[in-house]
Amino acid sequence: MPTPTATRTERSTRLSSAVEAPLTLAEAPPKVLGFLDQFGLWANFGISLLVPVVAVFFVQTSLVAQIVAVVVGTVLGCALVGAVAAIGAQQSAPTMVVFRGLFGRGGSYVPTALNIIQCLGWATFEVWIISVAAQEVWPDAPRWPFVLLAGGIATAMALRPLGSAKLLKRIAVVAVVVCSGYFLIEAGTEPLGDLTSGGWNGFWTNIDLVIAMSVSWIPLVADYSRHGRNARATGFAVGLGYGVASAAFFLVGVLGIRAYSPEDGDLIGALLAVPVGAVALAILAVDELDQAFANIYSTAVSTQNALPSADRRVLALIVGVVATLLGLLVTDGYAYEGFLLLIGAVFTPLGAVIVIDYFLLRRGRYDLSANPPQRWVMLVPWLAGFVAYQLIAPTYVSNWSAWQSFWFDAQDAVGISPTNGFSAAITSFAVAGVLTLVLGRIGRAAALSPR
Repeated sequence: MPTPTATRTERSTRLSSAVEAPLTLAEAPPKVLGFLDQFGLWANFGISLLVPVVAVFFVQTSLVAQIVAVVVGTVLGCALVGAVAAIGAQQSAPTMVVFRGLFGRGGSYVPTALNIIQCLGWATFEVWIISVAAQEVWPDAPRWPFVLLAGGIATAMALRPLGSAKLLKRIAVVAVVVCSGYFLIEAGTEPLGDLTSGGWNGFWTNIDLVIAMSVSWIPLVADYSRHGRNARATGFAVGLGYGVASAAFFLVGVLGIRAYSPEDGDLIGALLAVPVGAVALAILAVDELDQAFANIYSTAVSTQNALPSADRRVLALIVGVVATLLGLLVTDGYAYEGFLLLIGAVFTPLGAVIVIDYFLLRRGRYDLSANPPQRWVMLVPWLAGFVAYQLIAPTYVSNWSAWQSFWFDAQDAVGISPTNGFSAAITSFAVAGVLTLVLGRIGRAAALSPR
């Protein structure tokens, strides 16, 4: 006969597995994700075929410098993501609603619009990389069926996000870790050459790429962490889970390039040539669905910030169809380096502003109601951080050469060398953070002064 404790535990397990994310913003999010749930979910998010592809864009420093860049960039980027995750858990709100406390209702529409664009872009790239990996395994098959299958499954997962998160924790983690470890060991046992040859020139640029991959999750993280039972544990689980997994896969890319010297940067093809690489690659391609699902779901949830009564399932269906159609149109997904760096320029200073404002200035007191106070002034440090990023390392946008030319001209105007050697992400964070503190204290002093 089961004990009362066992009965309560079983009942709690059955209840949590049946509970789903709210359909609209009017409903409170169920607190059903514990430390292991969040850790498993974000470890899955951190393992992506797009992560080692980023290593193709690394400046060819020494192997030691690249490994250190992966470690430093992961720690910095994931600390920021974990902090925003803790805010979401504490406020029990998705990320774009949390930004109401930072900017006000109207101001929150700015990051909302940018995040919708970002998520659609990422969902498209994820569907594309799944189809590319599948076609590498089955080269005689056309790409379009894999695009449709990936888009369809990811959209279905987005309809039941909490159920998908539980499934990922129970099933996907072990298989994915084994495959990732296999590629890491295989690459690590190949001749890697002189570990210190190549120097450190470009070290900070590589850090920026690693940070950009992490901070791209800032606008999404609270969509899941709002279901966390404990804010501190949730923040730690998110940062640790994503950090360990993504760092390992960055190393797969770094070591894979050294070991296999893939032609034309085709790292996927190089991994396929590894013994039983086709099996491991197929498993990882299937796991990539969680990335596409996350972006489809978060696009829907972000849209609810502007349309709070809209059903997230309807929104997810629309987004899934659009992302799938775009995935059919992509022909050169490896050109997303500019997209990734632009994300870093946008979301690194945004993360700095909200973390410093929430923890140091507002002390966890945010008004997330339908009509919170407007705080347009907080857009200033975000914009300043974005400009600082561009002045250190101008980003580029495909088919828009005037964009990068403008920032190169701006560098000349203020006397910054194009080879300045600074980290754009760290500079951007520092500028946005300091200006947030200054404006916050000025605003507080003005509020306390007698009228």
